[in-house]
Amino acid sequence: MKTCAFCAIVAGEAPAQIVREWPDAIAIRPRSGGCTDGHVFVISRIHVKDAGEDPDLYGAVSVRAGQLMAEHPAANILTSKGPEATQSIFHLHIHLVPRVLDDGLPLPWTPQHAARAAIAAAQNGATT
Repeated sequence: MKTCAFCAIVAGEAPAQIVREWPDAIAIRPRSGGCTDGHVFVISRIHVKDAGEDPDLYGAVSVRAGQLMAEHPAANILTSKGPEATQSIFHLHIHLVPRVLDDGLPLPWTPQHAARAAIAAAQNGATT
């Protein structure tokens, strides 16, 4: 796909800092530098828009992300489907985000989890 930034990177037509290559995927550093030190995108070599479009390919790319994750003591693996789920590049990719204690990186569900816990604590306090 000529309009896909990740397809251009896979084809060698756009610059990228490649971290690792496999027959079915590549890992690159985000141009922005990422949200933590070591953040990479693991990108399928074949263009599919998301994990739901080709679950088997997603599985293969996920294995590659897991191989990279094994090199870190703590990390998140994240992917998205659709703009409502924060997907902005519509080419299958997985974020590998290395973590360290108190790195300050909030995850999307953290505020909601904290709010639910606060409500539950308040309700438990009201009934006792």
